[in-house]
Amino acid sequence: MKNIIYIISVLSLFGCAKEEAIPVIVDFDVEVFNNDFSIPVQVVFFNKTEGGEEYEWTFKGGTPSRSVNRNPGVIQYNQKGAYTIELTATNEDGSRDTKTLEIQIDDPVIVDFEITNLVDNFSPASYRFQNNSSGADTFLWTFEGGIPEISTEQNPGEVIFTESGNHTITLQVSNGRETYEQQKIITVAPFLVSDFDFEVAFDDDDFQIPAHVHFKNRSVSATSYEWRFEGASSFMSTEENPEVIFVQEGVQTIHLTVSNGKETKTISKQIEFFKNTNLRELKDVRFGINTAHITNSIGAFYSTADRKIYAKNEITSDIEKRIDLPFFGLSDTFTRNRFVSPDALSGTTFDELTDPKKTIFINSQELCGCSAYLTVTEFDSMVDDTLLESLTIQETPGGLQDFDDTLAPRIVLFKTQDGKKGAIKIKSFIRDGQQSYILTDIKIQKGSR
Repeated sequence: MKNIIYIISVLSLFGCAKEEAIPVIVDFDVEVFNNDFSIPVQVVFFNKTEGGEEYEWTFKGGTPSRSVNRNPGVIQYNQKGAYTIELTATNEDGSRDTKTLEIQIDDPVIVDFEITNLVDNFSPASYRFQNNSSGADTFLWTFEGGIPEISTEQNPGEVIFTESGNHTITLQVSNGRETYEQQKIITVAPFLVSDFDFEVAFDDDDFQIPAHVHFKNRSVSATSYEWRFEGASSFMSTEENPEVIFVQEGVQTIHLTVSNGKETKTISKQIEFFKNTNLRELKDVRFGINTAHITNSIGAFYSTADRKIYAKNEITSDIEKRIDLPFFGLSDTFTRNRFVSPDALSGTTFDELTDPKKTIFINSQELCGCSAYLTVTEFDSMVDDTLLESLTIQETPGGLQDFDDTLAPRIVLFKTQDGKKGAIKIKSFIRDGQQSYILTDIKIQKGSR
């Protein structure tokens, strides 16, 4: 009886309860990839709806444009515009809710600009800037070192740069949500400087006229040149690096005026030229004995054209043709010494030369039996080639004789194949074993008369 009463009571309780419907509350979040609203734009939607069981998404202008999934995945927008996103959710209780959201899709923001140099890049340098950007509506230009230094115009006017060097140009563009920038560098040339160096030709390095001088332009930011020369065969030149022959003695002035179309500057320098003595003096020339020459420590073959002594390992087929003064010193005792014609090396321990020159030597003036004779005093006092020109230098058996070290200083006369006369003053005999040598001064005509 008690059980029957309990069942009736329970049934009465449930019969009195009222069922309530579950409400649908729609909500969702939106996330734009990389926060980039410039097409193409990819958007992800996160459904936060409560109470929903079925969903209807519509994406106007999107791909795809519809979805019935709770979370529809990635939606892509490929055209600029304002688009509505709508989510409707329902459940089996008949509850329904909708939420809409508008999203703004922008054109892509592209930043780009061109630079035009109006005249040239010499200070003051003027430039114009062409804005090729797109998708932006605000602009900020920064011109490092420029006048003006900042502009917010889409295409700024002329900008002037007065300081030389590199200047960074920055363009920053924005569409209100995204900002991009680009930088480029312009180089303003240094201020105009007028300057030059000069180099005298090898054979004219004593500055005796006529002297060939090559001028090396060291000017900065110059586009035109005007040279003026005193005492030269040419009075003026517009070449960048002219070569000029000076024909007058004394201090001569060289003027260089340069311009770049904006500035003009002039510099002047002086060079002193001397009377032509037709005499070249070569000091402290060392001729090694044969062992020094062969072991390449001190050469024994001299070229008057090169003004250089050569050891065995330095002599090439080209150098062989320029050797004038070979010296043969038998040993460090200096008992047998002589200068030998390049074409007569067979009587020495030296290798013979290919296509050798012929040089006449008077090694022993005291044994020569000829009229040519030059004293040490006369050698030292020579300031031109007058004495040498007056000598008749001939080859004789006596003049070819060896000499020893009992007389120092002593004079050896010679005449080269091209007719130049000269004299060698042997100042001392230096004993240093296999590296022994004679120390000499040489005076030779620059050219035969």
